[in-house]
Amino acid sequence: MLDFSKIYEGWRNKIIPPAHLKEFINLTSRERMEICLQCEHHSENAKEKGYKTLRPDAHCVECGCTLAAKTKCLSCVCPLEKWMDVLSEEQEDKLKKDIKYGQEK
Repeated sequence: MLDFSKIYEGWRNKIIPPAHLKEFINLTSRERMEICLQCEHHSENAKEKGYKTLRPDAHCVECGCTLAAKTKCLSCVCPLEKWMDVLSEEQEDKLKKDIKYGQEK
């Protein structure tokens, strides 16, 4: 089941990250992207094995997510468990409240 709050979090962190988390988000994203670049499910690696797509973005062929945003989502987990979330449940709940509050402004 799609969790739109996680999709929103990833794109928000890519486009307008919270200032106090910007450095941590970028570090986390770089570490995760290094893992994804080595993965057989990375769209570029999958193309070498016959995967065809019209999508121009680097994405995971397993979950379909755009990696530039997915790797910036601090509450997201790789569906293949190659990397995990970096937020506790309490931190994720606070982030969801912050996202909800930000949408109501």
